[in-house]
Amino acid sequence: MYKVVIFGTGLFAQVAHFYLKNDSHYEVIAFTADKNFVKNDKFDGLPVVPFEQVKKNYPPSENSMFVAIGYRKVNKVRAQKYQEVKAKGYELITYVSSKIARWGDTKIGDNCFIFENQTIQPFVKIGNDVIIWSGNHIGHHATIGDHCFITSHVAISGSVKIGPRCFIGVNSTIRDGITIARENVIGAGALIMKDTKEREVYMGQTAKLHPKNSSQLENF
Repeated sequence: MYKVVIFGTGLFAQVAHFYLKNDSHYEVIAFTADKNFVKNDKFDGLPVVPFEQVKKNYPPSENSMFVAIGYRKVNKVRAQKYQEVKAKGYELITYVSSKIARWGDTKIGDNCFIFENQTIQPFVKIGNDVIIWSGNHIGHHATIGDHCFITSHVAISGSVKIGPRCFIGVNSTIRDGITIARENVIGAGALIMKDTKEREVYMGQTAKLHPKNSSQLENF
């Protein structure tokens, strides 16, 4: 078992602990967070140590780390902490669920977390510090840049290129051959049919409220 310290004490950190405990060869032994965010000395049944002293308690020569932070500030917060952890000398682990369909040539960086029920086609490249939640399609020859966050049920078609620090929302679709520029936010349900520019935001169409209530509907 490889020993791991998780950076973070939020919901994502708890979820990461569950998956690593039940579907990996990693043993999570502690959590860490910046001193100002440490409220308790235990989280999810394990010790919490301030990040400022983590090397003393859990040295990088004996432990690895995973940064379990979400997509705040278009992934900037996680990207910064990723660099800080590396600067302390830690190896950053990558978790890939045993319950995905992929070919063996997939290139995946460090500090990635890839949840269950993915279809990852051949010749896909996934950068460093990429979070891919459950149930996505990633088409052949697609490239996902560093520090991205892909939510659930996203369709990334073949030869798509996604730049660094992008957020891709639930049920969004990206047509084949499209380039998503860096730091884009693609909202839930959005359909992207042409290349984007840096820091653009695309929102899907929100459902409209029907004038009748559910008891007034016929044939339902």
